[in-house]
Amino acid sequence: MFTNQEINLDILKKRAFNLRWASVPEGVIPLTAADPDFPCAPEIAEAINRYTSDRYFSYAPAEGHLFFREAVANFHVTKRNLNTKPDCVIAVDSAAYGIQMVCKAFIQSGDEAIVFNPVDFLFKYCVEANKGVAIPFPVPLQPDAGIDFELLEGLITHKTKMICLCNPLNPTGKVFTKAELEQLGNLAVKHQLIILSDEIWSDIVFAPNVYNSIASVNEAIQQQTIIVTGYSKSYGLAGLRVGAVIAPNDILFEKLMIASGHQSTVHGCNVLAQVAVTSALNECEYWLQNFVAHLTNMRNICVEGLNKINGIYCPSPQGCYLVFPDITATGFTASELQTILLEKAKVAVVPGLSQWFGERAAGHIRISFATSDEIIQESLYRITKAMSNL
Repeated sequence: MFTNQEINLDILKKRAFNLRWASVPEGVIPLTAADPDFPCAPEIAEAINRYTSDRYFSYAPAEGHLFFREAVANFHVTKRNLNTKPDCVIAVDSAAYGIQMVCKAFIQSGDEAIVFNPVDFLFKYCVEANKGVAIPFPVPLQPDAGIDFELLEGLITHKTKMICLCNPLNPTGKVFTKAELEQLGNLAVKHQLIILSDEIWSDIVFAPNVYNSIASVNEAIQQQTIIVTGYSKSYGLAGLRVGAVIAPNDILFEKLMIASGHQSTVHGCNVLAQVAVTSALNECEYWLQNFVAHLTNMRNICVEGLNKINGIYCPSPQGCYLVFPDITATGFTASELQTILLEKAKVAVVPGLSQWFGERAAGHIRISFATSDEIIQESLYRITKAMSNL
């Protein structure tokens, strides 16, 4: 399981877009978008085949099928210690849309939302798309460094309506401790702020780090929290466009349903995607555990290999299958090094540009290691050789 033999490059070169195998020139290894090179668990494909064999593809309930919402709720009860139920769950067509939906429900023109810096661009994009103002909060580039909560509280004004939490944090790989989550949550409760908790990476955590959902810290924090999650990272389902939004607070839930557009059928979640996720959560824990074990090895290989290259410093991520090395000592900008690695090493990486991750991402590149040992080793060999010849 998770060997090079499991990867079908012929299919990936036809289907894997978004800066990946189908988007790069022949011979280039794409360590770019966070989408695994491995096929999904067989049980997921079998569940889809069983559903399609009946040849009926009827409309689903606006909030999602009960079997999907039960699977998601049960997962969060048993794995996240969260007091929730199926009635708190909304099936959405991606975690990205979930973030957009939360911002649409709770951000109005001129409202402010605190957004981590660096972090994935979607938070800022969705806040601004709803005419809000994204207030950047600098978080550590070192995964094990602490959070400046005094600075965070100083950013809160009468216009602040939301704090956007990404845990684990893309791109740095920080996993927030329970103590950190409690401090952040208490600030939100004190100032009556919505916590938008993006938990799409929550399954990808490396021992001895432990994942805690901020909604599980205490009841008061849970009532302020909306969880957005998805299944592209954990189970390789990016193309199925599926996620879940969880709001234990009934008032928040109703506002989210109105903002979703589901009741008008303008938006909604694909039924086959809901079938796939239900199988993943109910049948595929063994697959996920093996995947995380494999990713742990890939992380260690990446960190060790990159730190041997002159001018590159790569901290070890606590979660996410991403590394975010500091490349400032090479003398190149992130864009320059991206071009060098693409042209000379035939390896594609993501540059730490402000439009992708915020201003604090400057001087970094992002590399995804959700692939095989052979591909990672070949990539490191090519990068090392290209950098030594500069």
